[in-house]
Amino acid sequence: MKTTFITIAIFAFVLLASSNAAGQNDDGAASKQFPNVLIILVDDMGYGDPGCFNSKSKIPTPHINSLAKQGMRFTDAHAPGPLCHLSRYGLMTGRFPFRAKVGKWGKQPVIDANQATVATMLKTQGYRTAMVGKWHLGFRELGYDKPLRGGPVDVGFESFFGIRASTDIPPYFYIRNRDAVEPPTKPIAANRSTGWSPIQGAFWRAGKIAPNMKLADVLPRFTDEAISVIKNHQKQNSKSDKKLPLFLYLAYPAPHTPWLPSAEYLNKSKAGMYGDFTVMVDAMIGRVLKALKDANMQNDTLVIFSSDNGPVWYEKDVQKFGHDSSGGLRGMKADAWEGGHRMPFVVRWPDRVSAGSQSSQTICFTDIFATLASITGYRLKDKDAPDSFDFSHILLGRKVEKPIVRPPLVIRSGAGLMTVRDGDWKLIAGLGSGGFSRPSKIKPGKNSPAGQLYHLKNDPAESKNLYKQRPEIVEKMLKILAATRQSEKTRR
Repeated sequence: MKTTFITIAIFAFVLLASSNAAGQNDDGAASKQFPNVLIILVDDMGYGDPGCFNSKSKIPTPHINSLAKQGMRFTDAHAPGPLCHLSRYGLMTGRFPFRAKVGKWGKQPVIDANQATVATMLKTQGYRTAMVGKWHLGFRELGYDKPLRGGPVDVGFESFFGIRASTDIPPYFYIRNRDAVEPPTKPIAANRSTGWSPIQGAFWRAGKIAPNMKLADVLPRFTDEAISVIKNHQKQNSKSDKKLPLFLYLAYPAPHTPWLPSAEYLNKSKAGMYGDFTVMVDAMIGRVLKALKDANMQNDTLVIFSSDNGPVWYEKDVQKFGHDSSGGLRGMKADAWEGGHRMPFVVRWPDRVSAGSQSSQTICFTDIFATLASITGYRLKDKDAPDSFDFSHILLGRKVEKPIVRPPLVIRSGAGLMTVRDGDWKLIAGLGSGGFSRPSKIKPGKNSPAGQLYHLKNDPAESKNLYKQRPEIVEKMLKILAATRQSEKTRR
């Protein structure tokens, strides 16, 4: 009798463990199916653009604001690099981009064929996976009449509709899965806008474009495609007994240049062309969120919203429009300063993430991998997501016995300056912005510091360089930098 009882107990334990792996709550009660996951990554939107992060913003962003009102706002979230391709690599792989040859994206795929991605991980967990938008992580390009390999559908996405890079980098053409929808054969002249810097306004470079493609149509076209993915997913689930969750990565190439707001969005902001184009981006996000609601998927979808890097917005623009795109942070796109890589970041998950909540936890796009793995019960392998930190306990409001400290962030700027963030301390291993702000790099003088050290809690604007005053902190941070660069992972 005793043996029978033990056997039954063991069998019950195995059943419980199995059900937990399939989507159970910690208490063993049946939970809903794994959530749909929608990642919306916009392009070149600053920390101070959405009203939910900057009450003084001159740009109306009601739909982004609604996400923050219904979810959790992170005030210390960082792109893993302050440029488009760096940011995207870290998000997809959970790996710091300084570890890879990401700069070669124009010649080859930068994600290895056997490298785990957020898409491959979620696909393993039973998700349908789709991507719409800007890739910017390279293809194996042997001619645009041949398949483009090494892109999204080769790293975990079942479908892809998008473009290879930004809408100011030729050639310009749409890609469906591995094939050019229409090859870029028509010449297009370069374009610039008067009254703006050479890399602002309706700026694009000369090159080739698909004959029927219009750059002004790209943003709404991607919105239509994303809505189609949502509708098709709902339709597939309605016809099947097995209801699969959806992972949709929507990577908008805006408000990156060229700034091309449609007529209905002109003069809708007080920040010129850029502001109007950002209003249009927000409206497109609104359309996608409405599609989720119309498909009865809103309550079962975890939405992550962020931007890939800081804005192209100079001090003269702040003076002219009274709008600070970086929201009081120093610097802009490509910079080592906070304005280059501290991003607006919002997570909405109805009934799981507290509405109207806020977190000051330092996080990075690389952390999305481990967090979604934890939520879906995926056990990370040793080489998976080497620089990813699970912040699901923060999202779900779970108490932990010991404070969980995120390992230091290591970020390379656009011009190659290395940055280390450890707690409230931030070290930049050199002088200058390291990016688009001038001067980008400064050679240290005889009596000047060799780098920059800031205490971000006391000085979020990075106005007081403590490099010479706190040599012990500098030494500690330099050791962290060296150890991180020599190691293969920071995930514990």
